[in-house]
Amino acid sequence: MAELILTTFDWVPEMPRGYVRDLRVRWALEEAGLPYRVESVPFHARNAEHFSHQPFGQVPWLTDGDLSIFESGAILLHLGERSEALMPADPLDRSEVIQWLFAALNSVEAASLPWSIFVFSGENTETPGWKLLDGFLKARLGHMEAVLAKREWLAGTFSVADIVMADVLRLVDRFEGLATFPACRDYVSRATTRPAFVIAHADQMAHFAAAD
Repeated sequence: MAELILTTFDWVPEMPRGYVRDLRVRWALEEAGLPYRVESVPFHARNAEHFSHQPFGQVPWLTDGDLSIFESGAILLHLGERSEALMPADPLDRSEVIQWLFAALNSVEAASLPWSIFVFSGENTETPGWKLLDGFLKARLGHMEAVLAKREWLAGTFSVADIVMADVLRLVDRFEGLATFPACRDYVSRATTRPAFVIAHADQMAHFAAAD
């Protein structure tokens, strides 16, 4: 089995620490018990080698032998194919996980990320733009609330879909956006008290702190 290498930034500012998306990959690797090591690229000097692995100059990417994969969703799908702790082998159960993985990225994060950027920038006054983003996110959260009120995990057992969905929702929760969505809040709490998340989060925080 090829060595797994997770590449992330050597340092990031305080605000995004704990939320950089290499956390999703660390979490999945810890859940699956797959051995890996972490390498770094400079935050301030993104060179041609960096862009050859990640065309947007972002992180993370995963190296698995001769394979280099960018985008956290694609990486988690790859890891899910390596471990039934992340994605079941049964085709029906597998398709359930995959559809929720894409829902987290395309239906929920597509609403939560612009909202979070507005909140972070302080642009949360009652402007037409803010009302549009806030309404879009609340509609998505309303659908998720109905789903999560009836199940512990998205696809029966914990999977890569839960890693992404919980990570998306916990950023909203950071800015108190889940205050009126108790099932979503409880879901985030269940996910982030898992030992693998605790280890992954601590490791990311320590990684960036070491460069200060």
